[in-house]
Amino acid sequence: MILSRLLPFSALPPYATWQRFNAPLFTLYVLLHVVALAGFFTFSWQGLLVMVVMSFSTICLGITLCYHRLLAHQSYKLVKPITYFLALLGCLAFQRGPIWWTATHRLHHSKTDKEGDPHSPKYSVWWAHFLWPFFWHPQLDDSEEMLQRLAPDLWKDPGMRFLERHYNGINVLFLLLLFALGYWLGGGLKMGLSILVWGGFLRIIYGLNVTWLVNSAAHLWGYRRYDTPDTSRNNWWVALLTWGEGWHNNHHAHARSAKMGFVWYELDVTYWIISLFRKLGLATQVVGSPLDREKDRQRKGLQTEPLSMPLKETMNPRLPKAHQ
Repeated sequence: MILSRLLPFSALPPYATWQRFNAPLFTLYVLLHVVALAGFFTFSWQGLLVMVVMSFSTICLGITLCYHRLLAHQSYKLVKPITYFLALLGCLAFQRGPIWWTATHRLHHSKTDKEGDPHSPKYSVWWAHFLWPFFWHPQLDDSEEMLQRLAPDLWKDPGMRFLERHYNGINVLFLLLLFALGYWLGGGLKMGLSILVWGGFLRIIYGLNVTWLVNSAAHLWGYRRYDTPDTSRNNWWVALLTWGEGWHNNHHAHARSAKMGFVWYELDVTYWIISLFRKLGLATQVVGSPLDREKDRQRKGLQTEPLSMPLKETMNPRLPKAHQ
């Protein structure tokens, strides 16, 4: 039942033991939340503006556009300079480097809701939302060789290895730059702290939680268009917060599609940007949605391809037996 999955510790994966608990990362995230409370005392319109701009830059452009659709799923190809710049923005989202993120996501898709899935909601919504990063995963964190097997294409790229290995330094440097921006350009210590707290710490906390909503809320609420063997759902408000990632059932049915909103009412801002890149000649080999591909084949007079799973619209679908 959904209620059982809402309980904090209804179940944990076998590897989630105290021996594999990532205490430094947990402490860091707790401190981030504590420091973010300073937002109540450091508000400024300039700080809020930096937070909005950097949230769009790191979540939409860095995570959704680059880490997820470009690197993890290779849904399109993009010119290298822009790829590296977007991957840098992904680093600033504070969700670890591009190689680890890609390896984690590919492992998730290869083992969705099975043993080994890094953030399966079958354990609990809280595990899927925020507990999973705090335990060393045996197929991700025990050695670099494991990352090489899951993301060999990125491991061969010296630019991606540089971002992966200097991820911590990049974030520290950027936080210092935010403070300097407010201090020297905005008027002293007060503005420096405002830009740092709102454009740095609060923005990071917000970005982490909206990204994790795809793992949690998009498996609890919404409709299922495809009969996938998992609990993924299409959730409109998660899609709005994550620039199109909330059409999660569509994604699990057709993971390589660069477009996650398959019909007109499923807004997908990230795909609009990909389409703009394609029109500018910056993006190529864009993988369309199955519905778009079917329409294209019909226009060309070719035999249509059968959809991999039947279309359906249900607001409250029956969960697979393993999740009831």
